[in-house]
Amino acid sequence: MTSNSPFHRLAFMALVQIGALVIAGSVAAQQVSIDFGDQSSLTLRSIQLFALITLLSLAPGLAIMVTCFPFMVTVFSILRQAIGLQQAPPNMMIISLAMFLTYFVMEPVFSQAWAEGITPLIANEISPEQAFQLAMAPFQEFMQARINPDTLTTLTNARPGSGAANSLMPDLPTLVPAFLLSEVQRAFEIGFLIFLPFLIIDLVVAAVLMSMGMMMVPPAIVSLPFKLAFFVVADGWALLSGALVRSYF
Repeated sequence: MTSNSPFHRLAFMALVQIGALVIAGSVAAQQVSIDFGDQSSLTLRSIQLFALITLLSLAPGLAIMVTCFPFMVTVFSILRQAIGLQQAPPNMMIISLAMFLTYFVMEPVFSQAWAEGITPLIANEISPEQAFQLAMAPFQEFMQARINPDTLTTLTNARPGSGAANSLMPDLPTLVPAFLLSEVQRAFEIGFLIFLPFLIIDLVVAAVLMSMGMMMVPPAIVSLPFKLAFFVVADGWALLSGALVRSYF
């Protein structure tokens, strides 16, 4: 095969075309420039992005504050301590159970907030400020029905001039902490009632061990199977969950 064969000529032409494309691409790459706008617009966008990331990171915590989740998870944590278990059920299971029960209780509130605030906003019928007020209205009604009046009065007097005492619906800075404190107080009241039967079992077991002279045996270890059996026979999880849910309706 000679150097003047058609195959060599085609290969030479292909190499020439590839070289031309590479040169043209390098020239075009040198001419590319990125314009981010002026310095003020770039700074504004950075601030908006930072605010958005901060809001997204705080959104789960803010959503939990206006629901029944604090009440549910506090009661279940007290129940675990009353039985005498340290890691059973684990924290993840308690939090998951509290979250699903919270969704079960709050589903009508979520649906109303979505229909009144989010849906018109998506349809560009209202502004974001109006959508926030309409979406928060169902949560404010829910929290208002669960607030302890004494707790609300204490917080209102702690910040004079807020105007919450003279209005039918307190503002959010007063409503949310009053709701959280009321829910935690109610959870501790229920926790006291939960502790009583398990405390009686501990006292009975401790008295029996003392009468038998078995003072070296920890009463908590001996009473644990009896407390578990009592809780299972009484169907404690279903009874407690049903009572917690019914307290909101």
